Amino acid sequence: MEPVSTENNPFAPPSGYPRQEEPARGPAPAPLSSPAAPAGQASPGPATSTGWASTTWQQSGTRDAPEEGVPGAPMPPLDSWGRPQPRPREQASRGLGAGAVVLVVVLALVAGALGSWGFQQLALDAAPRDVPLPVSANGERAPELTGVADIASQVLPSVVSIEVRGSAGAGTGSGFVLREDGYILTNNHVVSAAAEGGAQIAVLFSDGSEHPAELVGRTSEYDLAVLKVDLQGLTPLALADSDAVVVGDPVVAIGAPLGLRGTVTTGIVSALNRPVSAGDAEETAFINAIQTDAAINPGNSGGPLVDATGEVIGINSAIAQPPGLSATGGSIGLGFAIPSNQARRTAEELIETGTATYPVIGVLLDSRYTGEGVQVSTEAQQGQEPVTPDGPADRAGIQPGDVILAIDGRPVTEADELIVAIRAKAPGDAVVLTLRSEDEAREVRVVLSELSGG
Repeated sequence: MEPVSTENNPFAPPSGYPRQEEPARGPAPAPLSSPAAPAGQASPGPATSTGWASTTWQQSGTRDAPEEGVPGAPMPPLDSWGRPQPRPREQASRGLGAGAVVLVVVLALVAGALGSWGFQQLALDAAPRDVPLPVSANGERAPELTGVADIASQVLPSVVSIEVRGSAGAGTGSGFVLREDGYILTNNHVVSAAAEGGAQIAVLFSDGSEHPAELVGRTSEYDLAVLKVDLQGLTPLALADSDAVVVGDPVVAIGAPLGLRGTVTTGIVSALNRPVSAGDAEETAFINAIQTDAAINPGNSGGPLVDATGEVIGINSAIAQPPGLSATGGSIGLGFAIPSNQARRTAEELIETGTATYPVIGVLLDSRYTGEGVQVSTEAQQGQEPVTPDGPADRAGIQPGDVILAIDGRPVTEADELIVAIRAKAPGDAVVLTLRSEDEAREVRVVLSELSGG
């Protein structure tokens, strides 16, 4: 059995290689990008160059302890998040999130497809990037708002429902205002069917108004899309620094689950760096996801996950379900969001050019390998060398058969962990890979190359 690769694989050579169906190492991922096709649990298959774990993806989405005191002393007052209010000069402490662990679950599309799809190509007109995306001032966390009601009143006017309507049916999702001149950010799987055949996209605002939208650009690699409505003076949501998010931060998810517009749910960030790889042979997304227990259901896709300041830390994209449950089930407290830093870079590219790029290192991975780390293949596959000649890995001295143990000090045990860690970077970034060759460990610096996605 030989490793197989795809055009979507971030480790693949820059160009000229056909996309292949990828059998999985264990139960394989089910489609993430197509809201019309329900996900199910896949059966085991042969080796793959990406080494997906036994995870099937279905796309969609610390409290401070009270201070001990004298027995019988009154409890400290709680804020609207249910946390004890800090005493004067008291500072809350937060711990860093756990490392990435592959989740053995079934994930469901949260696009909320309420009918069948069949749509016509929409124009992908690129627009000049003349207005920067709103970001936090000085890159610092803004002051927390007083509670969920305050956050909701601030964020809801900028959250929209998205409907894709065609002769074969309709589908719904969520999104939010990205720029004051009418740009809207959502998931690719919410609108991907509209890019392929005769339909209209409508954006419904919180005041009840409805406006037609144009598809500016989309990328299946990151499951993001940008729409444009002919409006000015909208109120955009600021994109926070998702690298500053820590496990235990309170969050609010806002969107239109099951078509119920303006729905607000709350929770915390329950984990960081969850490797979510999902999709089919045509459209596969790789997400270095923020995990949350805020309720995310079909229809929440593309809506914002905001922090206690009302700023966006993620774009709700997928939910998890235990194997064996229906693909149309709802939240069990495991939702996943695309980090805002990734969304910012990708959205700017889509607005400017209509397409987005993603980074590659130029190797094939052998999913037959068992042991610590992930192994670079020792054999060529369909004319594709295990290490792309003159590619980033080749220039860094990586050889066929080398085992990659970590990226930037973060251990990797499955190929999809390495893939999403690479995808979280930008082309031109440098990463440090820890390798083992013939029982000798070393570190190499790799400058990432780029491919253009669709």
